Amino acid sequence: MKRLFDIFFSLLGLVIFSLILILISLSIKLDSAGPIFYRGERVGMGGKKFRIFKFRTMIDKADQLGGPSTAGDDKRLIKIGVFLKKYQLDELPQLINVFLGQMSFVGPRPEVSQYVEMMTKEEKNIILSVPQGMTELASLWNFHEGEILQGSQNPEKTYLEKIRPEKLRLQIKYVKEKSFFGDIRIILQTIVKIFR
Repeated sequence: MKRLFDIFFSLLGLVIFSLILILISLSIKLDSAGPIFYRGERVGMGGKKFRIFKFRTMIDKADQLGGPSTAGDDKRLIKIGVFLKKYQLDELPQLINVFLGQMSFVGPRPEVSQYVEMMTKEEKNIILSVPQGMTELASLWNFHEGEILQGSQNPEKTYLEKIRPEKLRLQIKYVKEKSFFGDIRIILQTIVKIFR
């Protein structure tokens, strides 16, 4: 049932948001040189790696100039990138990952390999036992991560100390208590957060 929901609504979302997706793509190309999408490697269900679809919000090859954590005042951000991050619009292309079955609408956010390697065996067994998602309990708790990291001398350290422990706790809580109607509630709460 969850997979059928993901296929139908990801395809519907791509159709409904097609004009917005095109306009954002053009804005990125006009703003800075480089690709439209950021295709970073993430770890999915069962430890299987895949390439995530996100609108590029930073200068080209920004991952070579800093860590995976992004503060709101990160100098690598391009002008349109600040706007996209603020309203979570950079995440919209992940509808493609959901349609392809690499992600789900709801589930623990997919992490880079270095963060997955920091997990305990138990954390990996639980968190990677379900499809990774576009939104989750931790996303609702920490909707604007960049704002928390803003002004930090070391965003990576701040993320690991102030955000990651609670994020892992909420991801484990989600997996242990997950249900179809619980997922619907998280999706609706995410939509409300975006429009607020």
